[in-house]
Amino acid sequence: MWTLSGVSLDAAGLIALADLTVIAQRTALTGSASYLDALFIAPGIHKHQAASDVNGGEYPATGALTTGYVFRVENQATVSYLRSIGRPGHLVNVEVLPKPMNRTKTRYILRNIFTEEDLSSYLYLMGPALTLFVVICLLYNHDWWGVGVVAMLVLARLLNVIVIKRRSVMMWKGEKEPGKRGDLLILLSQDRWVRMRGAVDDLKAVTAGQWLRDETTIEGFLSAAATLIVFTMAALSGNATIIGSLLLASLLLISAALLGLCNSLAKRLQMFGRIVRASGEPRAYKRRLDLAKELIQESGRDDWAVGLGMISVNRTTAAVM
Repeated sequence: MWTLSGVSLDAAGLIALADLTVIAQRTALTGSASYLDALFIAPGIHKHQAASDVNGGEYPATGALTTGYVFRVENQATVSYLRSIGRPGHLVNVEVLPKPMNRTKTRYILRNIFTEEDLSSYLYLMGPALTLFVVICLLYNHDWWGVGVVAMLVLARLLNVIVIKRRSVMMWKGEKEPGKRGDLLILLSQDRWVRMRGAVDDLKAVTAGQWLRDETTIEGFLSAAATLIVFTMAALSGNATIIGSLLLASLLLISAALLGLCNSLAKRLQMFGRIVRASGEPRAYKRRLDLAKELIQESGRDDWAVGLGMISVNRTTAAVM
């Protein structure tokens, strides 16, 4: 057995109670959750169901350049992704594409984790591997309290994963419009502008309706149970050996850093069988009116610009052109 004297780590389990949002952010980037997520132990497990708040309360105004309609993007995960790639005073072009069908059983099981040629997806697998390594070390050291603490964290993660998977079901997305193409201008806060293009049905899938539906009573009980398990784990973690506490603290800290790195490296958003990704380089504009003029000329209409407040109501298209 391993021993370590002169070190006190009785409160190592309290690290799990840190209100980090890396787990919620990862859920937003993948659009759902995978059962493999249960083995990725990081601080903020009790905040998993708060993934629907990743947009910071922002629902940006959006204009359809093809129809002139003005509405808001209601999908919190999409808004969060657009905020992460947006730049003040720049127009970022985004495309929405159907996600390629997985051809093998293994890729089907991991469909909520992998994005093609995305480094963050492969780094993500280091999280579950690290958890298994820590469990093996605890077993070797006969630290049954340590093993129990990790098991409690895995159980809490699993309960949250089940709830997220149940909540992230595609529901109302408006009437189907097969074969039609869409072109949206999204006005984010801090003068960040995004132009999103793709099939109309694909655009609706990632912008309209609910991403995570409200919890049912049973789901509320499960998420509450997961939160209580995390806090109970923190109370019991002091029973682990010094080596076990050190391993637990290392697992939580390294996993948090690793998951944060994975999120920062993610280049695309997955949502309801679609992929949202930036295309090309952001284009700078000196004035928002310059952007409006250019897009009015390209789209051949200005009603969307009036609805978004980019030009005045009494200003005609000819005047701005």
